[in-house]
Amino acid sequence: MKKSDMTQLKAIIFDVDGTLAETERDGHRVAFNLAFSDAGLDWNWDEELYGQLLAVTGGKERIRYYLSEFNTDFQAEGDLTSFIASLHAEKTKYYVGLLESNAIALRPGVVRLINEIRSSGLRLAIATTTTPENVTALVTNTLGVEALDWFECIAAGDIVPAKKPAADIFVYCLEQMGLNADECIVFEDSANGVRSSCGAHIPTVVTLNNYTKDDDFSGAVSVLNHLGDDALACDVISGQNIKGSFVTVDDLKRFHAQQ
Repeated sequence: MKKSDMTQLKAIIFDVDGTLAETERDGHRVAFNLAFSDAGLDWNWDEELYGQLLAVTGGKERIRYYLSEFNTDFQAEGDLTSFIASLHAEKTKYYVGLLESNAIALRPGVVRLINEIRSSGLRLAIATTTTPENVTALVTNTLGVEALDWFECIAAGDIVPAKKPAADIFVYCLEQMGLNADECIVFEDSANGVRSSCGAHIPTVVTLNNYTKDDDFSGAVSVLNHLGDDALACDVISGQNIKGSFVTVDDLKRFHAQQ
């Protein structure tokens, strides 16, 4: 018996960084470097190094990973955990400033598909390792302040103890929405994200980016380069095909029914 015979698709859950917007290279990385400079640190996370640091999710966790694997001689003054938290807080301020200056745009097809999802009556949610402040800044500066109310659940940051690739953030999101895993579809962009959503048993569609194009997306329903728009067709890299030149709600319902 196919899923379409048992239950309907009820909600779409979006990751944020790399999925809604290309925030990593020109957003988070830049903000980290500005915070480092302000703190008098000579650290510089170039694009190549940052790609390696993306193996770890969460900004504070990323700093700790950098110190344990790439800058092992560094000694913080005082408690390391407090030092990292303070540094990350400054980074967040810079990141929000970049968003407020419209330095970061949403990826192709995001606005179109979100509007279509809302019109279809499907519910929306966000599940991400980034901070709630970062989510609020991205959504309000790209979709508008009113768009925060479009997402029934915004599960972000340290709200769960274990970040992606652990499934905790998606399990939390499902609990908050009162939904089962087989009533949802997730959009992710990375191997860690797919491991997390699939760990929660939620069918997952990937829109990869330059940092994640070589990731292992085993378990994903479909892998695309982006969601596509009228003037910019998307490409299916692997998995299930879409009907037209961009991802639609009908495609998502078909993906869901075939799981």
